[in-house]
Amino acid sequence: MDSAKSVPAPDILFNCQHCASPLVVDGAAAGMTLTCRRCGKPTVVPASSNGPSALPAQTTELQRRLKENESQRTEVTSYINQLCIQLHRWKLRLQTLNERKEELEGALESLKR
Repeated sequence: MDSAKSVPAPDILFNCQHCASPLVVDGAAAGMTLTCRRCGKPTVVPASSNGPSALPAQTTELQRRLKENESQRTEVTSYINQLCIQLHRWKLRLQTLNERKEELEGALESLKR
């Protein structure tokens, strides 16, 4: 009785042949041609054995690399922000020292007179 039931084919994940836009279709559409929603050009749906195993692994790897890259970008941005704050503090300190220098030089000049 179970053999009479048809097992639905897994979804096929693939990229458009023209614009590389990611596409997902029902496994029953393997070998058919469909119109890409992004570029409007016809693209062939690959056989189900080629699509679902390769693309999810690539997608997972790319998502992992993207997350790692974003983490590194956040870290570098944080370092830059910290250094900008430190640089601002040093500029303020230098400004204070320059003002003090002018005051001291003025006091020294007044004593010489």
